[in-house]
Amino acid sequence: MAASPAYGEEKGGSSSLGEPEYGHDPASGGIFASDYKRHDDLKEMLDSNKDSLKLEAMKRIVAMIARGKNASDLFPAVVKNVACKNIEVKKLVYVYLVRYAEEQQDLALLSISTFQRGLKDPNQLIRASALRVLSSIRVPIIVPIMMLAIKEAASDMSPYVRKTAAHAIPKLYSLDSDQKDQLIEVIEKLLADKTTLVAGSVVMAFEEVCPERIDLIHKNYRKLCNLLIDVEEWGQVVIINMLTRYARTQFLSPNQNESLLEESAEKAFYGSEEEDTKDAKAEAASLAKRKPYVMDPDHRLLLRNTKPLLQSRNAAVVMAVAQLYFHLAPKAEVGVIAKALVRLLRSHSEVQYVVLQNVATMSIKRRGMFEPYLKSFYIRSTDPTQIKILKLEVLTNLANETNISTILREFQTYIRSMDKDFVAATIQAIGRCATNIGKVRDTCLNGLVQLLSNRDELVVAESVVVIKKLLQMQPAQHSEIIKHMAKLTDNIQVPMARASILWLIGEYCEHVPKIAPDVLRKMAKSFTNEEDIVKLQVINLAAKLYLTNSKQSKLLTQYVLNLAKYDQNYDIRDRARFIRQLIVPTEKSGALNKYAKKLFLAQKPAPILESSFKDRDHFQLGSLSHLLNAKAVGYQELPDWPDEAPDPSVRNVEVPEWTKCTSREKRKEKVEKPFYSDSEGESGPTESADSEPESVSEESGSSSSSGSSSSSSEEEDEEDEEEGSGESEDKEEEEEKRKKRKEKGGPQKASSAGSAGSPSEEEEETEGKKAKKAAGPQGRKGRAETSSEEASASESSSSGSDSGTEAPAVVEAKRRKAPIPSTSIVSTSLVTDLEGLTLTDTSLAPALMSPAFGAVRTYELLHRMAGEGLSVEYCFSRRPFPGDPHMVAVQIHISNNTDAEVKSLRVSEPKPLSGMRIQEFPEIESLAPGDTTSVVMGIDFCDSTQAANFQLCTHTRHFYVSIQPPVGELMAPVFMSENEFRKEQGKLTGMSEITEKLTLPEKCRSDHAIVQQVTSAANVGRVPCGADNEYRFAAKTVTSGSLVLVTLERREGAAAQLTVNSEKMVIGTMLVKDIVQALAQ
Repeated sequence: MAASPAYGEEKGGSSSLGEPEYGHDPASGGIFASDYKRHDDLKEMLDSNKDSLKLEAMKRIVAMIARGKNASDLFPAVVKNVACKNIEVKKLVYVYLVRYAEEQQDLALLSISTFQRGLKDPNQLIRASALRVLSSIRVPIIVPIMMLAIKEAASDMSPYVRKTAAHAIPKLYSLDSDQKDQLIEVIEKLLADKTTLVAGSVVMAFEEVCPERIDLIHKNYRKLCNLLIDVEEWGQVVIINMLTRYARTQFLSPNQNESLLEESAEKAFYGSEEEDTKDAKAEAASLAKRKPYVMDPDHRLLLRNTKPLLQSRNAAVVMAVAQLYFHLAPKAEVGVIAKALVRLLRSHSEVQYVVLQNVATMSIKRRGMFEPYLKSFYIRSTDPTQIKILKLEVLTNLANETNISTILREFQTYIRSMDKDFVAATIQAIGRCATNIGKVRDTCLNGLVQLLSNRDELVVAESVVVIKKLLQMQPAQHSEIIKHMAKLTDNIQVPMARASILWLIGEYCEHVPKIAPDVLRKMAKSFTNEEDIVKLQVINLAAKLYLTNSKQSKLLTQYVLNLAKYDQNYDIRDRARFIRQLIVPTEKSGALNKYAKKLFLAQKPAPILESSFKDRDHFQLGSLSHLLNAKAVGYQELPDWPDEAPDPSVRNVEVPEWTKCTSREKRKEKVEKPFYSDSEGESGPTESADSEPESVSEESGSSSSSGSSSSSSEEEDEEDEEEGSGESEDKEEEEEKRKKRKEKGGPQKASSAGSAGSPSEEEEETEGKKAKKAAGPQGRKGRAETSSEEASASESSSSGSDSGTEAPAVVEAKRRKAPIPSTSIVSTSLVTDLEGLTLTDTSLAPALMSPAFGAVRTYELLHRMAGEGLSVEYCFSRRPFPGDPHMVAVQIHISNNTDAEVKSLRVSEPKPLSGMRIQEFPEIESLAPGDTTSVVMGIDFCDSTQAANFQLCTHTRHFYVSIQPPVGELMAPVFMSENEFRKEQGKLTGMSEITEKLTLPEKCRSDHAIVQQVTSAANVGRVPCGADNEYRFAAKTVTSGSLVLVTLERREGAAAQLTVNSEKMVIGTMLVKDIVQALAQ
């Protein structure tokens, strides 16, 4: 308490404002005048116009709360300052309110309107704090207000506020569980959130409110797997634990088809051989019926995306991944977690304790995993006792015939320790080793007998207990040891040890016929002073001697039974009466008397010294229940593997949830690839074949996963992947559509131009003219533009070093009469002369680059079924948008497939995400039946692959649609020399460099094919390069102008290495994936 007034003195508040000094003495506070004045003083400061005084007052009030003083009478004065403009004051006010809102519910209710105003504050921190205070008021009457606040916050632009909304959900649920259905709707909405900040919090809310609603996870499963590496550590733990349970219900066991040999080798550490042979026949029959196991791609995705987290600095995250691998991974792959867990043993003792508890459980079933790290479990003298005992447990579990001599040498050292509990545990460990490994049984027994002469009584007592258990295995061979132990009854005072010796002598009294009666004589003398456990064994010894050697022990037995008859403990009295009736034949004794010898001297099975962790693995590793070995409140059981895998298509994401237009028919025709690239995850027919390519792919992907947060930072991974995986199918569908339109006699759609390079606004009007649409004065401009395109086509067909690669594309473009993007006309000879020089004029770029004209793809925006006859497609024209250079030009092709005229086609109510901008296309007054038109709109995507949402309206209907860009369309090509490229590349290393190894298929090994595939995946320009085996490309992001440099280096055979350098790490990571996918097709 001496330091407590220092707070006021340090700030100078006490002296300058006349505040009395307080806090020196616990009795100084309370109800006296000084306390009253002090609070008056704080109220004056809170009512002041100066923010500095208010801040000082709030700091003091929060300090009072921290010291446990009651500041509730300041509630009205504090609440008034919720409207203060100073952010620091507001934050402290909200800290105070969170503390007292539950206690002062009536006062808090008076200020509900203030908190509701705070929910509308422009500052995201204030909005979040207001929601936090509101959810802390535990009054059922405001449940509807809290519900509305949570729903609004769930749609907030700020991810921090949405995260706070997720935190408020469990609070509201605990206050009123009837709101569960509405809360589930909010959880479902937040689960669809693509920001890493929200992911962990909403999964926690899901676990608290509706863990049984596993259907909510299906659509978000892949997104959660990919976001996992970028979520904060607390969220990672929650998500991994949830996904562990999810995977146990949705995938088949990866270890179901193990061979019988492997299975028997991996049997429980204490399993008997007899049991194994019994099970073998049943196993063989069921194994014959099983199909070859092929791992689900989503199962592999989870394992692959969690593996890098084993390197996390947070022990909880590493532990979560370790338990996931233990419960879900094939046995051949579980070994990767051992090294990470051993690393955690260098941490604090609290962390070591939890980790060792889990290692002790794992080491029973998967001994081989930790054997290479045996020395890491050796005990240090500085370890706390509980850590020492857990390490002993692990060492004992790892003991086998090859390392037992090393482990026993360690144990000999531990016996000399001053820590008695640890010594006792070591003796038990020696006994377990002797039980489990037959060849060292005699050695261990001799060592334990030597300990019987130890000065420490506890050591001797523990040795006796362990020896008793070992002797039960081979009693006939060890009568000398039994005699030696009988002599110890005079000295050993520990009740358990005395009871063990008496049990041994009684059980094997035939081996020591001379000593046993003498021991009973001595024990009869001290019977009244013995502990209850010893008395019970004295009675047993007397009964056994009476049955085997009644001449010498008859009187002694009667004496002991008489003493026991009047004992204070009723257990002993009952036992004495029972035994007397059983062994001493009388007229009243029943038929049991004949079987007394069989009852008392029946051959008893030797005890199995088992690990206390043997049956703990039915609890989920890393959980509190596993730690306590008892089911804790809120624990959810780990489900068993299903016999048949549920339908994997439930995890396929077709369209975002908010849109009403669907393209299901189109999606169904697509043949989906696995969710990740072939190099990383094709499952083989068996588990072993599956695990081999995985290990190779992990090495190849390690640089990208550790250097740039892996590909899991992609925000729109699911949609991007689907578009990429179905690219070839899209092209075939486009061709079929064109044929159908020709048969109808209608005009050719602009999507044909979409695969070649799209026109600007004037050119689109020319296209519209071909489509029998009244053109007006713009037709002349269209013709002029077309002539310039033909000139640029002839010029670019022979440009620079890429003339060979361009010619076929240009011919194809001319055949389709598709415009070729060009902004300037440069002579062929000039282009050749300028190649390799440093040019800063980017207008030369289109002439110097080789755009792949067949690569521009058309995407469906509105299907004709959903659009009631109106079908809309879009493509990225890869040309600058005329109105704004920071916008991406999007070509929209609209077809009227109805019998009626469509009027007033326009974009209404664009709802872009924060920072995005949409430039609508001019309103189309009318579109005749069967006609097609093309327009251009501009979208500033802010260098993000998030979708731009808007409404497409006609005179009668509104359609909710969205345009989502592939990452390659967020950039524009730039020209630079080889030297400039190297210079810029040198600046973008480390975290800004992503590297991926790949194998080029046969059809993609020519220069032309490689350039075409890379430029189809991304809008990049070719950079001159002196090396034959290297291809370089450069581009800048449209919004921020950040450089994106792509290098593809061919190596021996089909091997290649792709490198992307960009300060935008997310864009770089996604681009690598898209290019690898394009090259693999």
